[in-house]
Amino acid sequence: MTTKTTEQAAIDSATTANISRRGFFGVAGGLILGFALPKSGSGQQIGIPPPTIFAPPPTGKPMSYIHIAPDDSITFWITKSEMGQGPTTACSQMLAEELECDWSKVRAQIAPVDPASFGHQTTVGSQAVRTTWVPLRTAGAQAREMLIQAAAQRWNVPATQCKAENGYVVNTSTNAKLSYGNLAEDAGKLPVPASVKLKDPSEFKIIGKAVKRLDTRAKVNGQAEFGLDARPAGMLYAVMERCPVFGGKVASFDGSKAKTVAGVKDVVATSRGVAVVANNTWAAMQGRKLLTVQWDEGAGATVSSASIRQMFVDRTKEPGGIARKEGDVAAGLAKAAKKIDAVYDVPYLAHAPMEPQNCTVHFKGDSAEAWAPTQSPTTTRAVIAQALGLAPEKVNVHVTFIGGGFGRRGEGELDFALDAAEVAKQVSAPVKVVYSREDDMQHDYYRPAAYAELAGGVDAEGWPSVFQAKLCCPSFGQIRDGVDNTGVAGIANIPYAMPDILVDWREGKTIVPVSYWRAPGNNQNVYFGECFFDELCALGGKDPLEARRRLLTKDPKNARMLNVLNIAAERAGYGKKLPAGHFHGIALHAGAINAQVAEISITKGKLKVHKVTCAFDCGIVINPGILRQQVEGAIVFGLAAAMKGEITLEKGRVVQGNFHNYDVTRMDESPVIDTIIVDSKESPVGAGESCNPTVLAAVVNAIYAATKKRVRKLPIRTMNLA
Repeated sequence: MTTKTTEQAAIDSATTANISRRGFFGVAGGLILGFALPKSGSGQQIGIPPPTIFAPPPTGKPMSYIHIAPDDSITFWITKSEMGQGPTTACSQMLAEELECDWSKVRAQIAPVDPASFGHQTTVGSQAVRTTWVPLRTAGAQAREMLIQAAAQRWNVPATQCKAENGYVVNTSTNAKLSYGNLAEDAGKLPVPASVKLKDPSEFKIIGKAVKRLDTRAKVNGQAEFGLDARPAGMLYAVMERCPVFGGKVASFDGSKAKTVAGVKDVVATSRGVAVVANNTWAAMQGRKLLTVQWDEGAGATVSSASIRQMFVDRTKEPGGIARKEGDVAAGLAKAAKKIDAVYDVPYLAHAPMEPQNCTVHFKGDSAEAWAPTQSPTTTRAVIAQALGLAPEKVNVHVTFIGGGFGRRGEGELDFALDAAEVAKQVSAPVKVVYSREDDMQHDYYRPAAYAELAGGVDAEGWPSVFQAKLCCPSFGQIRDGVDNTGVAGIANIPYAMPDILVDWREGKTIVPVSYWRAPGNNQNVYFGECFFDELCALGGKDPLEARRRLLTKDPKNARMLNVLNIAAERAGYGKKLPAGHFHGIALHAGAINAQVAEISITKGKLKVHKVTCAFDCGIVINPGILRQQVEGAIVFGLAAAMKGEITLEKGRVVQGNFHNYDVTRMDESPVIDTIIVDSKESPVGAGESCNPTVLAAVVNAIYAATKKRVRKLPIRTMNLA
């Protein structure tokens, strides 16, 4: 009996499901038909200009990804939200690879919300490629086989005598060719193959190529529709006034003065505050300034960053849930040749995407339409439907492009959709709720502040031998056996072979709303773990690179991590002579595997990051051009968090409000980034988040090399480096 690989089992599971042939070709009545492209309501169109006819998206059919028009153009319906990370192109490459189509005739469209066709639609956790790697390739392969079968029947020859090639089926005996558009109608009448063989990576023609992004043209020429661009006829604008203290609520309000502003149409109460509705955003914002609101601030009015940190300190004195336990840490510390303790902590961080939160809703009584830049279309539809008292299928959500997400527009962070629905229910017109930058920054779902008490030691030879981390932070909402797995991500899986390891966690409950932020958990814990590991190396007099190499080689499973570590170090010239005043720091992320070397200098206390070298093994690469963009973006994003990012609270209020006091990495501060994509045959993993945490640790470790000062609290700007 032959044992199936995990991937083949997944393929068979997908292909043996009850899949309708209509799901692949977007047929109506069992046939490929030509329909005019709807101007709205079916998702965001991108890529090459549309042909005059195409097959519309089916409803109620699973696996509805591929639509072939009689003119041979091919539309791929992509269920992943496009916020700049490139899934419309990468997912299309996976479909096109197995379909054997002409890439120049491909365009992509963001799929409408349709659970019957696409299941739960969400784009979080860098899962766009890894969760579709098998399903999309399977869909492409099944469609290809159906087209081959249709051609074989037309020619009255065995299907084995036919092959698919660049948008045609070729008769290998006669060299006759039939285009996909010519065959689509017949193929749509055939049963979906129960099982298909996917290509070996050695056969790939499109996967692995840096093909041009399908969304670039539309973004350059202005055709791309972001949430802020949606303008249904008769639309009004609304801005929200919310309690500045988390957990507070409206006690009373008077909107009479606001209504005197030209253009203001109404002032309405919602579950989260007061909305001013107007003909334009300027009028709405001017009206908001004239609102009189009495707030019930609640218990949160006494909370500050200092009180939250003290609560973390107190909680860490209590027992935590065990996330990882190897050996005996107490005994290991007792017998360690040398030992050290350290406290690390990080502040809250805002997402601060370039496009502030917004959503447009038109409530029509028995149905509704919405235009939303959302990472989670299915949940967005459900939130709007519940607020309007409708069944979800009565709400049509137009999924727009997103001007930055980073987790802010994910599953639980859909306050902008709720606001728009509640206002629209009280206004007889489409309403766009728009957050100002200050609204967005001061009413975010933040990256949690976190606190870590670390202890460790080295053996008689100076090698790290014991590692303990006591962690405290707010929960991400999923606690099992006393541990929030996201809260310990990036440190519970520290890869170095030390005999005694203990990682525990306890919840630090606060009034501050928190949720996922690019590389959740990892973004603080890789910093904690990798920097404290460097402290252990210094304690034992060991080079950080050599210590990592030694403790990774003890487990063959760490071969990929050791490989990226060596590649990054060699490429950066780690350990070799640097320009005067320049220093290196190194760090490793064991999640989606990457190693980074940061080259820095410090002049009169001012830090300059000159270069970051990153070696990244994320499995099979779909599009190396997009991958490099993701690596570079994540590193620049991570640098902002390391060097500047900090949300603080006073009297329950967020102090920061805009980029003047919540700064980002500026162009003159961005380093040269050298990205090495490591060849791999493993299945793809996420790429958009994993390089964000590593750069924090690499820079901090470089600062120690330069100054012999430990940066145990972020952001770096709060520390005197002179």
